[in-house]
Amino acid sequence: MTPKERLLVYPYMVNGSVASRLKERPGSEPPLDWQTRRRIALGSARGLSYLHDNCDPKIIHGDVKAANILLNEDFEAVVGDFGLARLVDYKDADVNTAVSGTIGHIAPEYLSKGKASEKTDVFGYGITLLELITGERAFDRARFAKGEDAMLLGRVKGLIKEKKLDLIPDPDLGNNYYEVEVESLVQIALLCTQRDPIERPKMSEVVTMLESGGGLVERWEEWLKVADDQDVEIGPHRTAELFVGLSFTTLNAVELSGPR
Repeated sequence: MTPKERLLVYPYMVNGSVASRLKERPGSEPPLDWQTRRRIALGSARGLSYLHDNCDPKIIHGDVKAANILLNEDFEAVVGDFGLARLVDYKDADVNTAVSGTIGHIAPEYLSKGKASEKTDVFGYGITLLELITGERAFDRARFAKGEDAMLLGRVKGLIKEKKLDLIPDPDLGNNYYEVEVESLVQIALLCTQRDPIERPKMSEVVTMLESGGGLVERWEEWLKVADDQDVEIGPHRTAELFVGLSFTTLNAVELSGPR
């Protein structure tokens, strides 16, 4: 800090963002292996849990996505870009705010009512987890242009309904992953992206599920009971209607947001 300037200095994240290591990665760089992806999932979950449970006032990140999970020299996850973050008093369940964020990562209640809470971060984390597993973007503009389902969440739910779990993992992984772990992470992602924010786990509970599987079986069985009710039929044209009038970041996922 000087009389004329205030600067924030961060460690350089030599391995970029998770997004830059998935669909946007140069062909010269190897894909993230499964063990690294699982470690990133746990590290980012711990980071968000810290923001929600260990900060006073608690911090709602507001834009959880693969482009905002940075990777250090050891490919450890670092939650970055707090341009849309909110400080929330612990006695407040949520905060009303103008809708902002990135298409595909915005929780339904935030999109429709402008209510942001730690559970909107949980939703964004669930989508990010699906990005890690599939290697795909949360919102695929190319699919949208073709009139296909552009939302990653909807495509994954469709594959589960059709019992095609083998088509979910990123093809770049080849067969170098553990099916049981992929299944567990997909389950956690779908629990995090439930339509009702009350039903979504806290990030601290997500950490427990990732570390030991604690609570996952019970929660997944409950999810299966209401799975049909969870599905919201939103075709590509209806999706477009929902986004009309909203201001979204138009940068590619690999580009970090500037000051806001």
